Amino acid sequence: MQVRCSAFLFDLDGVLVDSRAVVERTCRRWALRHQLDPEQVLQIAHGRRTRDTVRAIAPHLETDREVAWLDAAELADVDGLSAVPGSGQLLAALPASSWAVVTSCGRTLAELRLTSVGLPIPTILVTSEDVSQGKPAPDGYRLGARRLGLDPAACVVFEDAPSGIAAARGAGARVIALATIPDFTAIHWHQDRDAFVVTTQ
Repeated sequence: MQVRCSAFLFDLDGVLVDSRAVVERTCRRWALRHQLDPEQVLQIAHGRRTRDTVRAIAPHLETDREVAWLDAAELADVDGLSAVPGSGQLLAALPASSWAVVTSCGRTLAELRLTSVGLPIPTILVTSEDVSQGKPAPDGYRLGARRLGLDPAACVVFEDAPSGIAAARGAGARVIALATIPDFTAIHWHQDRDAFVVTTQ
């Protein structure tokens, strides 16, 4: 597959950083605290804001308190975090003005995860605090494109979660799903005048 674009929008967890071990540990601990089914929590949590997950799974609990507990647990746990293969090389080669990260986690956690695996913090970082509606709503990707000075249709989004793919498509961006490629070592790109040409193996 080959696509042309003006810029890139990256999801964070599962796309640039493999944080599966941390997310699963935290979700399981939280679920067991409240006698909830850990598998159900994990199924809903993937790619969504913590606040939206708590409201969907446990509307009877006090949302702000539970979000604070989950955020603190994730901030205290970096064991097993790793950069997705090829992500560091890709980001290092791209002009800083041509890419942004759009994530469902908060800014502090996003910066922790990026720096923990040696990835740069982007000039434009859209987090859960920046939008009133999280993924699968398109707000985050629309905002990321706007901060790059572009229409979402001029951007390619890299995503791994169904909610994130729906958000990107809802914004009008083209999507490369990490389910269809193993990692960024399968991505090749070059600049052609004012555009990037991206080829996936």
